[in-house]
Amino acid sequence: MCLRVQFSEGEPGAFRRRYQPTEIDRMTSRKLATGMLLAVSLAASEGTVRAAKAPKPVSAKRFDVLADAALVAMKNRAAELKISGVAVVSYSQGDTIQGWTSKMQVVGRMTDPQTATDKGNNLLAIAYAKSAQMADTLQDSGMAKRPPMTGEFNWQGGVIARVKTGYVIVAFSGAKSEEDVQVSRAGLAILQTAL
Repeated sequence: MCLRVQFSEGEPGAFRRRYQPTEIDRMTSRKLATGMLLAVSLAASEGTVRAAKAPKPVSAKRFDVLADAALVAMKNRAAELKISGVAVVSYSQGDTIQGWTSKMQVVGRMTDPQTATDKGNNLLAIAYAKSAQMADTLQDSGMAKRPPMTGEFNWQGGVIARVKTGYVIVAFSGAKSEEDVQVSRAGLAILQTAL
């Protein structure tokens, strides 16, 4: 805002006597205030529109139904391949994985028993290790572009996909890596299309 300053004339080092806003200054102030209100209201409504277009979060009940369908698909694929093991499906909402909801299903066996020459396998632990690696790398298990960390084995058999509202992580353990991947893809196909 500009102010008109009046000086006394004829005095050396003329000094200010008073400030008087002009009519133009008052109009400019009103236009500025009106423009600011308009900008704030447009910005607020744009945020509301964006929020309205955001995908709805997946409810626990909906994920539970979808997870059951994915586990059935995995169990059926394992039966076709004549293999057994453990299936795990997980869903993480958002752009980064900070938590997840998961379900697991034993498909024939959860462990390979210990013998005199073999310490055995906990297939559930292996499936979750595959899932944990995928949660960190956002890549299928065994495909990370970095060396495995402690707790990771870099074994294939798990797949991950970005969906509208987050990430879907699916893992199977119990057979050869290639077969585990086939079973995991059967579960992923169900979840990926529905989420």
